[in-house]
Amino acid sequence: MNLRHIEVFHAVYTTGSVSAAARLLHVSQPAVTSLLRHAESVLGFPLFERTRGRLVPTADAHALYEQADAIQEKVRQMRDTARNMRHGRGTTLRLSTLPALGMELLPEALAGYLARHPGVSIELHTIHHDDMAAKLRAHETDVVICYTPPRDTLLASSRLGEGEMVACFREADLPDALDPLPLSALAGRALISTADSGPQGRAMADELARHEIETDPVGASRTFFVAAAMARAGLGMTIVDLHTALAMQAPGMAMRRLDPPQPYAIHAAYLEARPPSQLALDFLDYLRERLQVHK
Repeated sequence: MNLRHIEVFHAVYTTGSVSAAARLLHVSQPAVTSLLRHAESVLGFPLFERTRGRLVPTADAHALYEQADAIQEKVRQMRDTARNMRHGRGTTLRLSTLPALGMELLPEALAGYLARHPGVSIELHTIHHDDMAAKLRAHETDVVICYTPPRDTLLASSRLGEGEMVACFREADLPDALDPLPLSALAGRALISTADSGPQGRAMADELARHEIETDPVGASRTFFVAAAMARAGLGMTIVDLHTALAMQAPGMAMRRLDPPQPYAIHAAYLEARPPSQLALDFLDYLRERLQVHK
């Protein structure tokens, strides 16, 4: 097998399908299929079996994956080193985060950190909660900043801080809103749901159901910032994390903490076998300090 064979095998193994591997590698599906077949021909045995429309790794594939993963990591490190040499930079900090945390919290924290460490370069990507584990497994990022860490036996996490969910709405829609706003005040209100956004959105929907609060569901979004933008446009009110609400503030917009409070934690998730570098640990400590100050 050559490096291209290994790259394709690794991509199909980690993503679970030819189509997802093609998107990851920015090539066509036929190209992935052809390279995979050629790799199997060179090896003399199949790497995947198609079961119910999915590619399932064979026992031989499982046996080869650890070595393929190590080779891919070495190639990535070499590319990073070459890129840093080309740009005259020392080290790259590769982070991924949820769109909500990528709007205000992470960019401001990174700006402050880079002011102290001018030789560091940054890669920051936004991802959905359901994609975090795959991103880490594929070594496409070093650390994910998130609310609830994904459940994965290969991952570890550390707590960075906390915040609160808040109601976000136009002042004209609720001019006499109390602060904090009782959950009961949402009864009958036009609400943009974030129940499908991830654990925090689902927990908030469960809390409304537990209190038997029925709202008028006018829309839904899988991301907090889109829900807040919909509220700003006058479609209704929504409940989002504090950092999204702060980033989306504009004249005529209001936000209120809730009663009872709806707290959430912020974590850093990473591969247990590949803990954060000293650079990443330094940044996480800096982020932890900022979260403590801005509680």
